[in-house]
Amino acid sequence: MRAVGRTGVHVSELGFGAASIGNLYKVVPDEDAAAVVEAAWESGVRYFDTAPHYGLGLAERRLGAVLAGHPRGEFTVSTKVGRLIVPNPAGEGGRDLDNGFDVPATLRRQWDFTGTGVRRSLEESLQRLGLDRVEIALIHDPEESDQPETALTEGYAALHELRSAGVVGAVGVGSKQVQILQRFVTETEIDTIMLAGRYTLLEQPALDELLPACEKHGVSVLNVGVFNSGLLARDWPADDGHYEYGTAPRELVERARRIAAVCREHGTTLPHAALVFAGAHPTVASVVVGAGRPAHMQRNADLAAAPPPPAALWADLVAQGLLRPDAPVPTS
Repeated sequence: MRAVGRTGVHVSELGFGAASIGNLYKVVPDEDAAAVVEAAWESGVRYFDTAPHYGLGLAERRLGAVLAGHPRGEFTVSTKVGRLIVPNPAGEGGRDLDNGFDVPATLRRQWDFTGTGVRRSLEESLQRLGLDRVEIALIHDPEESDQPETALTEGYAALHELRSAGVVGAVGVGSKQVQILQRFVTETEIDTIMLAGRYTLLEQPALDELLPACEKHGVSVLNVGVFNSGLLARDWPADDGHYEYGTAPRELVERARRIAAVCREHGTTLPHAALVFAGAHPTVASVVVGAGRPAHMQRNADLAAAPPPPAALWADLVAQGLLRPDAPVPTS
């Protein structure tokens, strides 16, 4: 377990991301969703991340139902604010696939980063989770809305008050955009960022300014999307591999394959190298991975627990221009 910023909140080094059990891309049966959360628990995961966005509240309900069977003091939960879930009569009979989730479209998301919206979002999340508190509250994707400045001012101010009142233990922001994360780190007093896909074995733009700023300000990183939407999740990247939740550009598939080839030369796999690399930077408190099947979660846990690849792997990747020389790497 690692501390989040300067707070008393702790997260496990490997975390579970609940998007998949919100029916991301495809339906996951209730029993499979429950089994994958239990598999995460059995593998030692004690940090669980979710959001109203994931399946229009389905992921929160499913996660809360499983965690109800475990001692409350033994796990940490984060959820997100910024998207309210409201009725959508026009969606009757449809599915939410345009937003990536195979759930009924009888509800919809409504951006709201005002103080009132943030408090309402958190209250409704607690109801869906069946919890009286969450340890971490994160502003979700402010750059995708038309209200990024409201998120920086009113949204953050509301979380600051909730933290001061002890309603949540730590506050932060989650995004795949480095620039908005940088603003929150330097302009507010957040405890953590959830960094999506911008510090992986494939690409490390967060090394330029964001991660140094996190070190300076004592902000912890929850590193997510470390397989770049699945491109790094297989030993050999597929022709139709995904990136940023769409089809991966050919040049990125080829780059991933070059990395995979070097991994093979050193007796390891691309997913193993990707997972352990993602946690090697000193600002990273947890590497958060999702899974729709128990076997996938167990595989990720086994990779995270295995000895890191040899030092020569990282040196070869740097020599071949496939890894930045200033990126911290795992050591045995």
